[in-house]
Amino acid sequence: MQANKLLFGTAGVPNSTQKKNNPIEGVKQIHALGLDCMQLEFAHGVRMKEEVSSALRKVSYELGVPLTSHGPYYINLNAREQDKIDSSVERIIQTAKISDLCGAESMTFHAAFYMKDSPFDVFDLVEKSMNVIEERLSRLDIEIELRPELTGKTSQFGSLDELITLTKNVSSCAPCMDFSHLYARTGKYNTEEEFKQVLTRIKDEIGENSLANMHIHISGISSNSKGDLKHLNLAKSKFNWQDLLKSLKDFNCGGYIICNSPNLEEDALLMKEFYNSL
Repeated sequence: MQANKLLFGTAGVPNSTQKKNNPIEGVKQIHALGLDCMQLEFAHGVRMKEEVSSALRKVSYELGVPLTSHGPYYINLNAREQDKIDSSVERIIQTAKISDLCGAESMTFHAAFYMKDSPFDVFDLVEKSMNVIEERLSRLDIEIELRPELTGKTSQFGSLDELITLTKNVSSCAPCMDFSHLYARTGKYNTEEEFKQVLTRIKDEIGENSLANMHIHISGISSNSKGDLKHLNLAKSKFNWQDLLKSLKDFNCGGYIICNSPNLEEDALLMKEFYNSL
């Protein structure tokens, strides 16, 4: 991926793809639309055959449409039962394996729920599991960026503070910056000044290269006191995506911007056009 260039794409196969469950056709449609990248959605499990992943890697390379991925929703590295934690570790590893076969460079996932435990204790458990995952992927010779997502609910592990600290402690980790979730989770971080505060903190605490190689999620969002409720189209949300894109441009950020709005490619194209006009 070219550093300091933002690539715009969709979370999953674009809605306008004729074969809606076919990621290969999805990559072709991304290219036809003039978008730049696509995120593979393994939200309900990793069920892709190896021959499909091989063909997907080929078309991604030929069309110049790089891939990211999102792991299953069933992950909870703070589950009450150890076997469920072990299963969560396996789901992350399986996602990393198939993502690597597809040629994806970055994968994200929701790491854990607090389950009424102390966030400090949950952090320790997540860090322990991430070290295990890092070691196992290293033995498998799989190099992929592990990006726990900045989550939208206050009941979930994945605050900005937690992700920055985790990145410092686990070398293969970096944050997936879902700015819409950050807004929903905190009720703040929705002005140009606040966006720049976040980017400055990332630069100062985890390095300037972290801004050149970002994995970002953006969508419209609705929320209440407990955090996010659902994704919305940008036009129906109060999320200030324009000032976020201005801030990313001012900081010369690079990486992936994945659109999670229900209309997917419509908002992705809207953001790309706006960004290119700056």
